Amino acid sequence: MSVRDVLTDIWSLAACPPAALDDVTLIGEDPVLPSSFRVGAAAQATIAASALAAAELWRLRGGRRQGVALDMRHAAVEFRSERYLRLDGGPPPELWDDIAGVYRAGDGRWLRIHTNFPHHRAGILDLLQCEDGRDDVGRALGYWTGEAFETAAAERGLVATMMRTPEDWTAHPQSLALAALPLFTIEKIGDAPPDALPPSERPLGGVRVLDLTRVIAGPVCGRTLAAHGADVMRVTAPHLPFMAPLIIDTGRGKLSTHIDLRAEDGRQTLRGLLAGADVFVQGYRPGAMDGWGFSPEACAETRPGIVYVSLSAYGHAGPWSDRRGFDSLVQTACGINHAEAAAAGVERPKALPCQALDHASGYLMAFAAMVALSRRMTEGGSWHVRVALARTAYWFQELGRVEGGLDCAETTLEDIANLVEEHDSGFGRLAAVRHAARLTETPAHWVRPSMPLGSHDPIWPELGG
Repeated sequence: MSVRDVLTDIWSLAACPPAALDDVTLIGEDPVLPSSFRVGAAAQATIAASALAAAELWRLRGGRRQGVALDMRHAAVEFRSERYLRLDGGPPPELWDDIAGVYRAGDGRWLRIHTNFPHHRAGILDLLQCEDGRDDVGRALGYWTGEAFETAAAERGLVATMMRTPEDWTAHPQSLALAALPLFTIEKIGDAPPDALPPSERPLGGVRVLDLTRVIAGPVCGRTLAAHGADVMRVTAPHLPFMAPLIIDTGRGKLSTHIDLRAEDGRQTLRGLLAGADVFVQGYRPGAMDGWGFSPEACAETRPGIVYVSLSAYGHAGPWSDRRGFDSLVQTACGINHAEAAAAGVERPKALPCQALDHASGYLMAFAAMVALSRRMTEGGSWHVRVALARTAYWFQELGRVEGGLDCAETTLEDIANLVEEHDSGFGRLAAVRHAARLTETPAHWVRPSMPLGSHDPIWPELGG
């Protein structure tokens, strides 16, 4: 299947006008990163879909049809943009916690644990009843079987998965539940009159987005919407943990405010922002936002015409639907790490050369959100978009493999110097990968610098400001 075919499938799943595909130019072919999987194809297709959706939305707003071009190498580099970040000429803060990663359980099964958030680290150490260090964690895991530890961690709201073969995962009840779902869903959840966005110089000019997400996938969605002109406000709170390099990289183009949803006045503040928003993006487990009063239906009642975007790790159906998860853990659970290791001739789990599930999901979220905005313009309604990392993994594996892909040379910072842009930010002089999609009439770019969390008041800027 060619990348154009992959893009066509994504475009068709959203029932977008087929003629728009004639405006896309795709350059390059896999491998562009060292992997036996089609990482480049996944990057090129999902970023192209989001860019084409932006172009189509701009056309609906009175703009001209325009060309969209995407080089696969640039797309793949953007799929690991956090790796190439530089601050004041040096590396950003460390991303990974020192006890996160791969271990062997007592039954010989491989486990991957995620401890990048302090409460997850503390929880793992408490579950294992061990001292704080990789050797201590390794010894303690020797008393567990892989599946028993995975289950015990999930029951405590922690994040750990056992490596499975692709065949093991295919037979797993959660995989069977995911197989019954489409790659993404765009569902009408309420009535509202058509909202004809006025003409604008940019596809998302005047569109307001609330971004209640963390780590990579959700923030990439918000960053992409900002690249096409949206006013994106990232909402977090001082007590919530974060990963500094990701805040810097995915904060480009965004406002950032603190709102504590544990307090009623915080929830009232968010409702006030919601009343003036067009898109609400959240990355909590299915149903978790309901308790705060921000379910899709509640948001559609507060703001008829809202486009509500939900990201989850394992989807909204199946026995694992309430489990927490991250890209690296989903790679391990669904067989990707096993398949990549087999291709490399090694036993230890081998990760993809980027957080491909996160990035692909982020661009799919942005794509579907813009499709929903287009539908709101033409037919009205409130809309709910759903994307799940594990469902993206299912699609990713279906793209096929690359013979000899692991022999591809690694891409260094020096190799991609022509793909990097520099600007001042709230963290210092920032050098980061620019957006890969090239639009002939409305070039993607960020007008706001990346800023520390909570830098802005919870107030929307004046339209056009």
